[in-house]
Amino acid sequence: MKFSVNRDHLLKSLNFCQGVIEKRSTLEILSNILIEAKGTSVKITATDLDLIFSNTINNINIQNEGTTTTSAATMYNIVRKLSSGSEINFNLLNENKLQLESGNSKYNLGCLNPSDFPLIDENFKDNEFSMGSKELLKLLNKTKFAVSNDETRHYLNGIFLHQTQLENNFFLTAAATDSHRMSISKIKTESKINFESIILPKKTVFQLVSLLENENEKVKICNIKSKIKFEFNNSLLISKLIDGKFPNYIQVVPKNNEKRLEISLSDFLEKVDRVAEVSSDKKEGVKFQLSKNLLKLSVNNPSADGSEILEVSFQDELNISFNSKYLLDVASHIDGEKIIFYLNETSSPALIRDPVDNDSLFVVMPMKA
Repeated sequence: MKFSVNRDHLLKSLNFCQGVIEKRSTLEILSNILIEAKGTSVKITATDLDLIFSNTINNINIQNEGTTTTSAATMYNIVRKLSSGSEINFNLLNENKLQLESGNSKYNLGCLNPSDFPLIDENFKDNEFSMGSKELLKLLNKTKFAVSNDETRHYLNGIFLHQTQLENNFFLTAAATDSHRMSISKIKTESKINFESIILPKKTVFQLVSLLENENEKVKICNIKSKIKFEFNNSLLISKLIDGKFPNYIQVVPKNNEKRLEISLSDFLEKVDRVAEVSSDKKEGVKFQLSKNLLKLSVNNPSADGSEILEVSFQDELNISFNSKYLLDVASHIDGEKIIFYLNETSSPALIRDPVDNDSLFVVMPMKA
């Protein structure tokens, strides 16, 4: 195997691989990337057995085709410290040694047999559909922060992706909850799609977000049995799914919250963030003292206290407390200039909406006073 590749193109592939590979894997081969040089393309693949990522770099000058594996971390750390725009020459000297050369730099990296590298070979073509990368990114970003970290309820450790229907319209809908807060967002599809409901693992979610941030192409999606495939541009991501039943989240969405609170988003973010500074771990409740068109935010603990006053649109009176982190997480994903709360009683969950995004909603449970 012998080829030359642009440092920046290779670094982009290696960077994405870092999000897949487990740093403390018990299998040495899983710390390696698979490098396949064929025709005019080089394909880089990484896996942790639950997740497989591959990226193809095209228009490569390949003198000799071949395949090998080498340490992902070592190659990444070398390549990222080489000069931007430089050319890197690779030469597989023997089955155990890969030479990397660029300018006055030369390294010989250890290799493992590529036949030991685990790959999934399944036919995903049957249920394939496409959607815009920005639309998928929106679904993931609007819901990822509400994913639970509680391993005892593994079915909450991911985003529930499923198809929903409203009248004659079909949507790909995402939902996530940790039982303290919940986020729901949906994207309209052109027609009904062949898609089984799934729970997408948290690691896969964050890897996808990273991959999609600079993409504008369509994403091909297909799920079979216990796996899902995302394919776009020159990248492929295959993930195992969480085996479990996601709870009926619709039952949790408040239906009788008629007390409408409208706040400037920038003011809300600034003042909640500031008043929460007197909280020892930002998990203490921020108290809302609401009266007509006025909101007093306050935090009290044994060592410090603080308060902020905001002018708001509200026509009632209510005292209610929320975890400040949950409020900031939701507010950070509002696109409009206002944030709108629909409230009921002190112990009732709050329904939060974005005035410019009717396809997303958030629910936050109050804290005990």
